[in-house]
Amino acid sequence: VMKEYLDRPDETKATLQEWNGKIWLRTGDIGYMRDDGLVVIKDRKKQLIKMAGHSVFPKEVESNLMMNEAVNEAAVAGLPDPEGKVGEIIKAWVALEPDYIGKITEEELKKWAQENFSKWKAPTQIEFIEEVPKNVLGKVQRRALQEADPLYKK
Repeated sequence: VMKEYLDRPDETKATLQEWNGKIWLRTGDIGYMRDDGLVVIKDRKKQLIKMAGHSVFPKEVESNLMMNEAVNEAAVAGLPDPEGKVGEIIKAWVALEPDYIGKITEEELKKWAQENFSKWKAPTQIEFIEEVPKNVLGKVQRRALQEADPLYKK
């Protein structure tokens, strides 16, 4: 796939690793292979949220939020817990369906999530936005939302 990262030996060592005599590229994708051989990608390791000892996949929370008829799109990411109790909190940025704008609040959607998700998968914070940012390929840009948040720390 590649020989190395240019002038980045530590990153090369972490990404290209030998196993059973072969070099493997560790992509950071988390997934599994089904019995029929299909590979299912759940999420990315770097985006995994650590909430009170639980590992939470952002994609799963996003999919669950979109089961609410008011939600058009959602992006989810982990942010540092301002109280320092649970490691990271889950924040969701939600774009509403046009018919629901002004008819549902962030608190109402948060309450719905608490009633319909596992306790550790319900977003701690929800913020309504006009549109979820995506790149040219249509991939949700969670990092842009995360880094723009006041709680974000590098």
